[in-house]
Amino acid sequence: MERLLEIKNLNIEFHDHDIPERVVNNFNLELAKGEIVGIVGESGSGKSMTAMAIAGLLRRHDMEKKGEIIFEGKELLHASRSEVRQYQGDDIGMIFQEPMTSLNPVKRIGWQVEESLRIHRPDMSKEERYRRAIESLRDVELEEPEKVYRQYPHELSGGMRQRVMIAAAMICEPKLLIADEPTTALDVTIQLQIVKLLQRLNQEKQTSILFISHDLSLVKKLCHRIIVMHDGNIVESGSTKEVFYQPKEEYTKQLIQAIPKLEKLIL
Repeated sequence: MERLLEIKNLNIEFHDHDIPERVVNNFNLELAKGEIVGIVGESGSGKSMTAMAIAGLLRRHDMEKKGEIIFEGKELLHASRSEVRQYQGDDIGMIFQEPMTSLNPVKRIGWQVEESLRIHRPDMSKEERYRRAIESLRDVELEEPEKVYRQYPHELSGGMRQRVMIAAAMICEPKLLIADEPTTALDVTIQLQIVKLLQRLNQEKQTSILFISHDLSLVKKLCHRIIVMHDGNIVESGSTKEVFYQPKEEYTKQLIQAIPKLEKLIL
């Protein structure tokens, strides 16, 4: 399979205390086009920091980043802000865990879904942007997309807002979609709907997906491969089948045993 993303020895260290704190330690990954890889671990394991580094969202002055993040042959970890912005929202889309903090409460949904088009497709007319936004809202299975387009975030349910975030992330048809805990604030039924939606988008558009989660039941359902992180380190990786049915590390075994029995019933 053709490689889309390669991460080599990624290290992220904070220097805001007397003793530097390393939050990601020698992280390595190869992601093929059309592949779905899950990164799992407890809060503080380094998985979200890794995701934000790939998306080019780590710009703190008290942070040191080492290694390489190579996207389609272009090294992005140490690229200039302007170079990274060419990829953000265009070739690389991102979904965050809480859409109410990501969506602007005073802007209509349509304006926000179209934002990447205004940046990366400046030649598109207003009518073309509208048609593409409606198409993207329909793609994520929102009923009455024309009505949703005119609404504000507070008028939508949590599941609808998360679908809006996916529509906004997918509107430029990115090659890579980073989903950072996209189902955390949703109930189990809606979580499964979002996972099935991501599966369909992956199959139809061949979008590669990095799915960041602490929920192994959802990762098992969605991902082709799994990386398990603990204290900033990769402790285990392999195919979903290998990690779930032949785990090598005690930490991985404990994570699997911790899956609630109710969720085991719906796997």
